[in-house]
Amino acid sequence: MANQLLTIDMITREAVRLFKNSNLFIQNIDTQYDSAFAIDGAKIGSSLRIRLPNDYVVSEGPALQMQNTNEQYTTLTIDTYLTIGVPFTSAERTLDIDDYSERVMAPIINNIAGKGAQRVMTKAAKNAANFISNKNGNPALNAVSADGAIISPTSETFLLANAILDNNSEPSMQRRVVNDPITDARTTTSLQGLLNPATTISAQYTSGMMKNGLGYEKWFRDQTVVKHTTGTFSAGGTINGADQETTPSGGNITVAAITGTLKQGDVVTIEGVNAVNYVTKENLGELRQFVVTADVATGATTIPLFPGLIPGNADGTDNQYQTVVSSPDDGAQVKLVTQSGETYRRSLAYAQKAITMATADLVIPRKAVEEAARANYDGISMRVLTDYLPATDQLVTRTDLLFGSLTVRPQWVCSIADKI
Repeated sequence: MANQLLTIDMITREAVRLFKNSNLFIQNIDTQYDSAFAIDGAKIGSSLRIRLPNDYVVSEGPALQMQNTNEQYTTLTIDTYLTIGVPFTSAERTLDIDDYSERVMAPIINNIAGKGAQRVMTKAAKNAANFISNKNGNPALNAVSADGAIISPTSETFLLANAILDNNSEPSMQRRVVNDPITDARTTTSLQGLLNPATTISAQYTSGMMKNGLGYEKWFRDQTVVKHTTGTFSAGGTINGADQETTPSGGNITVAAITGTLKQGDVVTIEGVNAVNYVTKENLGELRQFVVTADVATGATTIPLFPGLIPGNADGTDNQYQTVVSSPDDGAQVKLVTQSGETYRRSLAYAQKAITMATADLVIPRKAVEEAARANYDGISMRVLTDYLPATDQLVTRTDLLFGSLTVRPQWVCSIADKI
């Protein structure tokens, strides 16, 4: 078939298809398209309200015990605008769609998708409420053994992360692992030959990367995995006041002034504060992990944490949205789960529905542009428009993406630390 001048609608449809299929991380999170903006177009700062699962307490015996439905919400803000503009010639537009896609559109979309994935993953990593690593018998992370050999992640590392998701009542079993490329290479070496059936071993050997197994539906690697350095927190941070509680969505705890800093994404525990299973409210026999949700300066007397500090009732009965057995005692120590100032690759084990990326329609201008179109595909909306620049006698095409992301359920995300 002879080549023809490609229309902006054809180019836009190809752009949004490429976006969804060009990045494995974006393929493996919850992507949503909001048609509410289809008429006027969204702007930076537009927001979506997302309902969170309700929680109820089970009573025993025939007596009916009424309880209110206390619905919890969170807000996803459309806060990221990515665009690339390129000039083109008529000859470049007079191609078949496959040639145009390979030569022009694919490099554009690859870079936009990579930057978008980086933004989403960074936010998800900073909000991951759980942490696992190979430890050296103390808070220090392992990088090398005593004889200098590199310590690779083991099957136990990923199995324990899976158990953490179980204990946080992640029900779907649609679990993923996204590894830093170096972590994935070391993991593949560590686990080679241990998986069954033979087809999985073959795929692992052929691709040089993990595929599936150990309770995870998909494994993949991504160069945008976050490298995290913990704060310099070294002393202080003891609980100042007993019986503290926060809301289910988290909040500040009051402490004695801390020495050093805490960084958003640091994970801490509180002395004597054990976790409970989200469904059964049973004491898990281990300290609840909390993620610090904003940077904390030295000398601060409050620390913002997630999940919420929700203890059981004073009479020992269960509580809605309960996260811990009891509130911390006055003077209980807040501790980092790593050493201060430690840097590690922050791979993630997570449930697909834990992380949401929502795109919104941008306005289609009807004046001062040659042509414009937008399209949505599998939860992703993009806009492409073309305009003439008289100053340079060029046609320029710009590709735009407006989106926001949110770790809707941080308790369904577990950081897997691999020390650098």
